[in-house]
Amino acid sequence: MTLDHPGTLRGRLVTLEPLAREHHDELVAAVQDGELWRLWYTSVPSPDRMAVEIDRRLELQRAGTMLPFVARRNDTGRAIGMTTFMNIDAVTPRVEIGSTWNAAGAQGTGTNPESKLLLLQHAFDVWDCPAVEFRTDFNNQQSRAAIARLGAKQDGILRAHRREPGYLRDTVVFSITQPEWPGVRLGLEHRILRHLAASGSLDGEAPPLG
Repeated sequence: MTLDHPGTLRGRLVTLEPLAREHHDELVAAVQDGELWRLWYTSVPSPDRMAVEIDRRLELQRAGTMLPFVARRNDTGRAIGMTTFMNIDAVTPRVEIGSTWNAAGAQGTGTNPESKLLLLQHAFDVWDCPAVEFRTDFNNQQSRAAIARLGAKQDGILRAHRREPGYLRDTVVFSITQPEWPGVRLGLEHRILRHLAASGSLDGEAPPLG
């Protein structure tokens, strides 16, 4: 079994597009919103390293271990960050959703939970994954809280797991399993509907997600 790139995934708040070198300038503008690369516990590319990061992700795609996306807000049309399917195990099948960052101005807008919903739908409903994994730095409390809000459960902590500039990172591992997916889906859909209602975009009965 191979897990091919699903192509563009469209939601009501955000669209995930296959990453391409042509996204470079838009991603530089996005990463400058909040200067996220300055946070020591994140691995966000700086503007001058964006081209290298794009090439790195595309090379991993060619190797079959990553399927990268660019996230784009539907209301403004602006690119707001990157996300991926990574550490792909096509035999089980199992994937990790990670290497994600979002511009500061997009945080709290519902685009991140909908991005996760789009990716989880594909992993569970198309690929029939028994589990989907999330990982983050132990020190990244914002990321840990966001993953937990998705409905993922903590599996454990990998101590001294990876060398980062200046320190050894402890990695917190979360996952969502196939039996948990229906409840997680409902929770994410409810969060997205709240954002649509708050923005005035919810007119009458909400259309189905997908």
